[in-house]
Amino acid sequence: MHTSSAVTGIRTLLGGAAIACALLTGNVAAKDKNVTVAIHVSNQGLDLSQPADAQTFYTRLTNAAWVACTRGDRVDLLPADDLKGCYEAALGTAVRSAGIPMVTQIYLATHTVQEAAKHGIEAPAQVAEK
Repeated sequence: MHTSSAVTGIRTLLGGAAIACALLTGNVAAKDKNVTVAIHVSNQGLDLSQPADAQTFYTRLTNAAWVACTRGDRVDLLPADDLKGCYEAALGTAVRSAGIPMVTQIYLATHTVQEAAKHGIEAPAQVAEK
């Protein structure tokens, strides 16, 4: 009984953190002015303690990072001058903000610990040792 309420509490905390914090920002240009694009990424319907759901959420983050840095889903926005840099910064910021260990592990499967640190992402000890 105690374990069930603890698991429910953790899931609620993770879900709330992901919904509240998983914002992507990307700098794009609109008629010679820089703007910041923030995109809310939902984890609705996902159990982020499950690998498949964490991967689905990570895919949502990568897609949103791409949109934020290319078109921002707004008229008259031009892609960022440094598309790759914008994308990596937006994705790194989103992964750090979400603070979900399994999503961080997925990110670290394709990024170095140094790249993660550049965006304020703390690597779990077992990953950092590799």
